[in-house]
Amino acid sequence: MMHSLPYKTKQFFFVLIKLSIVVGAFYFIYQKLVNNDALNFSDFTSFLLKKNVFSLKNIIFLMILSVLNWFFEILKWQVLVHFIKKISFKNATEQSLGALTASLFTPNRIGEYGAKAIYYTSNFRKRIMLVNLMSNLLQMTVTIILGVTGLSFYILKYDPEINYYKLARFLVFVLIAILLLSFGLTKSRLTIKGFSIEKIKGFVVEYPKNKLVLGFLFSIIRYLVFSFQFFMLLQIFQVNLSYLNAMIIITAMYLLASIIPTIFIFDVIIKGSVAVYLFSVADINELIVLSIITIMWLLNFVMPSLFGSYYVLRFNFPKSQDKI
Repeated sequence: MMHSLPYKTKQFFFVLIKLSIVVGAFYFIYQKLVNNDALNFSDFTSFLLKKNVFSLKNIIFLMILSVLNWFFEILKWQVLVHFIKKISFKNATEQSLGALTASLFTPNRIGEYGAKAIYYTSNFRKRIMLVNLMSNLLQMTVTIILGVTGLSFYILKYDPEINYYKLARFLVFVLIAILLLSFGLTKSRLTIKGFSIEKIKGFVVEYPKNKLVLGFLFSIIRYLVFSFQFFMLLQIFQVNLSYLNAMIIITAMYLLASIIPTIFIFDVIIKGSVAVYLFSVADINELIVLSIITIMWLLNFVMPSLFGSYYVLRFNFPKSQDKI
C-alpha cells in the first residue's frame, strides 16, 4: 500500500527544488562569465575600466533602459493574460522575473512556459501556456519585421560575401517544410498538451484583438528600448557610427541570433559571434562588440534573474481552484 509523504517532507523537497533552481541559475551565470572562451573576464573588466564605462552617469542611464525594457515586458504579460485572469502589475512582475530565473538554463527558454503556468491553478495552465506562446510570437514578429528590413539594408550597404545559391536552397527547403507542416496540421487531429489544433485555432480567434494590438505595441517599444541601449553602449565605447547605420547592423544581428537554436545561457556567445561578423564589416573592434554583448546580457537577463530568484524562493502553489 502506497503512503503519501508527510507534509514537512514535501515542504522540505519543495524548498530544495526552489533552492536548486536559484543555485543552478547562479552557477551558469558564473560559468558564462568566468569560462568564456570568446572574452576573458579579466580582459573584459580591464577594458571597461579603461573605457570609463562604469561612470555613475553611464550606469544609471543604462540601468534605466534595462528597467524600461522589463517594465514593458511585464506590462505586456499583464495585458495579454488579462483575457484568462486579471492580475496586478506586482503579480505580473513576480511571474515574469521568476519565470526568467527558472528558465535561464533551459533550451530556448522553454522552461518559461511551465514556470509561468505553475503560478495558476490547473484549470488555467494550458491557456496560460498559449498566452505565453502568443507573447513570444509577438516579440519574434517585431524582430523578424525589423530584422529583415535591417538585413536588406545591410546587404545593400556593405555587400557581404554571401553564397546566394546556398541561401536560396536553404530558404526553399524551409518554405517547403513550413508548407508540409501546415498541411499536415490541418489534416491531422494532433494534440499539444491536451489541446487539439482546432482548439488552439479557436483560442486565437476568440482572443481579444485589442489586447494583441497592445501586446504588439509593447513588443515594438521593448525592441526600440534595448536596441537603443545597444547603440548607447556603442557611443560609450566611442564607436563612430550613426544611429541609422548602427540600427541596420543591430536589427540584422538580433534577427540572425534569434533564428539560431541555442541554450539561453549561451545566448551571449551566439549573439557575440553574429555581432562580431556583422560589425567587422563596419571596422568595429571585436573586443568592443563582445564587451557590449556581455553588458547587454548582464543588464537585461542576469540582473533581472537575480531579482527573479527572490520570487522563485517565495513561490508557493496557488491554494484554491479559481472559477473559469
